[in-house]
Amino acid sequence: MKRTLQHLALGSCLALALGCSADKPNSFTFTADLPPDFAYVATATYVPAPGQTCTLGKNDNLKPQFNREWRTEYKPDAEIEIRQTSKGCELVLYRVELNIYAKYGKGTTDFGTDFGQIAVRHELDDRDKDTFTTAGESEFYGQCQWLFRTIGPKRYITKILDCKDTDAQGNLTRGYPFAAYTLDQLPGKTVRLKIRLADEERPYMKDTWVKVPEGWKRCMGESFEDQDAFCHGNYTDFSTFRMPDGRDTCTIYPGCTENKEVTP
Repeated sequence: MKRTLQHLALGSCLALALGCSADKPNSFTFTADLPPDFAYVATATYVPAPGQTCTLGKNDNLKPQFNREWRTEYKPDAEIEIRQTSKGCELVLYRVELNIYAKYGKGTTDFGTDFGQIAVRHELDDRDKDTFTTAGESEFYGQCQWLFRTIGPKRYITKILDCKDTDAQGNLTRGYPFAAYTLDQLPGKTVRLKIRLADEERPYMKDTWVKVPEGWKRCMGESFEDQDAFCHGNYTDFSTFRMPDGRDTCTIYPGCTENKEVTP
């Protein structure tokens, strides 16, 4: 099935062929429809084309990045070359690694990140490769969810971004957002990643928060200094915590309002 290509994308190179044509563009456009305060960084990896016996060092086979300065110079469209030549060595695109970033606060460390990937091969079974419309566009999908937890002696809220692959209807499948194409599919085409944000956040670790009508209450644990602070059946002793916006006497996440009713 298509998702098994995620393992191939991280393994050894499969045989690739140039399939080069003088009248074909040597690039495709990658773009992303992302929720507010999201951005991506794309890193392209190239390998020697079939029949090439060359071996290039890291300085001669660079991995071009797009949106590296995602905080200040983010652009949704990236034009990615399919074939390159370095010191006489012909290279072909092997994969595009996607780092998905999202900010949840104003601080420089108030962001989360997760991954996605596009695999590129010379040949793929029809079941494994994504397809294009007659207009030359292909879409793949994902859902990201915020996972919250507390850290440090003042129990400061931090968030972890968790991104999963979905189908076009938003149903979770397996692994991270992923697509696979052959080399001859890509010239002149547009590949689009569409990410939706889950409606609700959830705790990063189980048995550390208790669900209440207005949100979540943080279990105290053995003491305020207990960093893990598992509930272990104690649903009456809770602690305050500090929000990313600076509020430091919160008792309910995310609204900071007190509510006496708890549901284990």
